[in-house]
Amino acid sequence: MSVAPHWDRAQVQRLARHLGYLLVWAPEDSVIPLVDQVRAADVDAVIIPGPDHLDVLELNGIMSIACVESARPRLSFARWLNVDAGLSE
Repeated sequence: MSVAPHWDRAQVQRLARHLGYLLVWAPEDSVIPLVDQVRAADVDAVIIPGPDHLDVLELNGIMSIACVESARPRLSFARWLNVDAGLSE
């Protein structure tokens, strides 16, 4: 997905350090969808090199369970607020 994987990895590591996150790298050869990997890892945020590394469906799915941080351009996408959570009839 990347034309400069070493550069992208360095940018993600730099941003994680800056934000105070411990990095957990997804296996490169996994066939499990990213959103399922994020859910299983129970992480607070997903850091990506840039928004073009996720398609809109992946971004939407991940934002239902975690925040998304982009290194270049520097963008933050907050986790979707589940307004139905905790409401009972």
